[in-house]
Amino acid sequence: MTAAEPRRDLVLLGGGHTHALALRMLAMKPPPATRITLVSDTDFAPYSGMLPGLVAGHYRFEDTHIDLRRFCSGRGIRFIRAAVTGIDRKRRQVLLAGRPPLEYDLLSINIGAQPELAVPGARDHAVPVKPVGSFYQRWQALEARVRKGGSPRILLVGGGAGSVELALAMRFRLGNAADIGLLSGDSLLPGYNRRAVDIVRGHLEINRIELLENSRVTRVTEASVECGEVAEYCDELIWCTGVVPAGWLADTGFETDERGFLLVDDDLQVVGESGVFATGDVSVQRQHPRPRAGVYAVRQAPTLAHNLAAALAGQALKQHRPQRRFLSLLSLGGRVAVADKGVFCASGAWAWRWKDRIDRKFMAQFVESAPPMAPPVPSSDMHCGGCGAKLPAEILRQALANVADKYPGTINLKRLRDDAAVIDWPAERLVQTVDTLREFLPDPWLMGRITALHALSDIYAMGAAPHSAQVNVCLPYAAAALQRRELEQLLAGLAQELAAANCALVGGHSMEGPELSLGLAVNGSLAEGPALDKSGAETGDKLILTKPLGTGVVFAAAMTGDAPGQAIAGAIDSMLRSNRSAAGLARQFGASACTDVTGFGLAGHLLEMLARKQQAVLGEVPALPGVAALLQAGYRSSLHPGNLAALAELVMSRKNAMPADAFPPLLCDPQTSGGLLIAINESSCGALLAALQSGGDQATVIGELREAKGKHPRIVLA
Repeated sequence: MTAAEPRRDLVLLGGGHTHALALRMLAMKPPPATRITLVSDTDFAPYSGMLPGLVAGHYRFEDTHIDLRRFCSGRGIRFIRAAVTGIDRKRRQVLLAGRPPLEYDLLSINIGAQPELAVPGARDHAVPVKPVGSFYQRWQALEARVRKGGSPRILLVGGGAGSVELALAMRFRLGNAADIGLLSGDSLLPGYNRRAVDIVRGHLEINRIELLENSRVTRVTEASVECGEVAEYCDELIWCTGVVPAGWLADTGFETDERGFLLVDDDLQVVGESGVFATGDVSVQRQHPRPRAGVYAVRQAPTLAHNLAAALAGQALKQHRPQRRFLSLLSLGGRVAVADKGVFCASGAWAWRWKDRIDRKFMAQFVESAPPMAPPVPSSDMHCGGCGAKLPAEILRQALANVADKYPGTINLKRLRDDAAVIDWPAERLVQTVDTLREFLPDPWLMGRITALHALSDIYAMGAAPHSAQVNVCLPYAAAALQRRELEQLLAGLAQELAAANCALVGGHSMEGPELSLGLAVNGSLAEGPALDKSGAETGDKLILTKPLGTGVVFAAAMTGDAPGQAIAGAIDSMLRSNRSAAGLARQFGASACTDVTGFGLAGHLLEMLARKQQAVLGEVPALPGVAALLQAGYRSSLHPGNLAALAELVMSRKNAMPADAFPPLLCDPQTSGGLLIAINESSCGALLAALQSGGDQATVIGELREAKGKHPRIVLA
């Protein structure tokens, strides 16, 4: 084992300000022999200080959100998108919604807090500002309604800085097209000096925002807010009050304060929990409690980064002393702000420019190029090849046992102990396929699911039903505990998709090597009637593609940290869409030919479908989100040149022969777990297309087959 190979798992929950900054610091000097994983329930972490500017229209979405996938991919950090549902202290596991638990050796929690919606009716009728992602979607919908001629009354509940900034931002964005009011349970802006409060009052009055102080909300209905005996009518209610911790924290057994927030010491470790840290809004420093504000979270980051590295190295931890006061720059709708710190207070356009520079400088840290990865440290340790490369038996035993408990009908441990699989074959006609993928996603559970779907697709494309499978897995060199964790995640992902396909895992082989790879051999049985193969396409058939293209270019860009998180998320969602339903519909509606689009790209697989005297006329071909921009920027998969070379002299435009380098690159992009390409007669095309779309497939007609005359090329671009 080399010094660069991981022996420990550092897991960070939440992509908030503190974690983003700490990860940036850790990436500059990575802790040795440590695998770092960031878990977040969203791909984009909002910078709360810029939310009012986003609402006002001063900033774009990408200016105000950290693209966590992109940030992590260029820094050797695993990113897992999942919602946390709990923590098992004894097993040192993070419990995740809809997927296997994640084990840790060192844990850091920075998940923020949730809106307090205890007022009767608030949970059903109010729009909480947090989480910011769902609030911003509601805001966009509200703005669209106003632009179409609506004139709603908008009430914001809360008298703090956040609600004031949002109210003024909404007025700036909507102009006079809405009636806006602000309900404060107590006096306005508690903690700010009197002059700052007077300046804000003046701006609220100038902007015709009704201020109702000492109006504590007691009940919310669909059309009103009740403050004692007084009811205020509203069309939209924005909830900007206090926050509460995530409910599952109460079940962890960690030390909390009376409201349920995690108590931490000055080294930022949870009280009484060695190796568990917490920062930001989810925590309270018991010796130095402070109000919940982003500036405190940001200033915890250097201490957290140092202490995580120190804990991994067995060194002394630093103590964090939060400041008592901080400069507050509160935006006032337009490009004007008020500055407040202690007795100091001033306002004007200069204050907004000051705030804007600070905010943009903060966000620039997360879009700059990632630092170069540190080269592996040489070691005299040797890894054997041949049979010596096999995984230790205990790793296999533990991983298989843990996964088999959850998928007893898919994984039979007794059968897996034999030297070879004995299969009770249900039909006379056997269909077999084999596929192997190298790691392109730093999430073993997703790799397991996608590999299974990629391999099963070949069975479905033939019109067959999967029956049994064998796996071949190569795990990266690492400590035994980490390899066991990795294998469990991979097998759980495989088993989930195999179970959904009624396909049993009957055997396999495992080994270790320099990188992760995962292969699957699948057996399927073909029902009575002809196979749904590539060779039956007829002249006049329409061509249907069931998924957009572009996974190859997305992950080519992701390898250099240049793929936007939205593009990666869109590609993952597409790859996780099974072709099972689409293949069944293709057979049901009498498709003449079918193939799945994978490594040779759409053009390569289309050529395999064409008969000698046929040519395909293609129209517009759909691409995944973000793919067009990546192709235009020059990103290509490593298989793209080979795919393109194979198509030379086979394609042309309407009038003139097209050189290979002018062929649309999207059509040569290799796909992982791509969609089906279906040829079907014109009379049945509409019905099949409608059935595919109603079932959830992004199916579209991309062209048709015509008779080829003379030496005309096989593929024509309409």
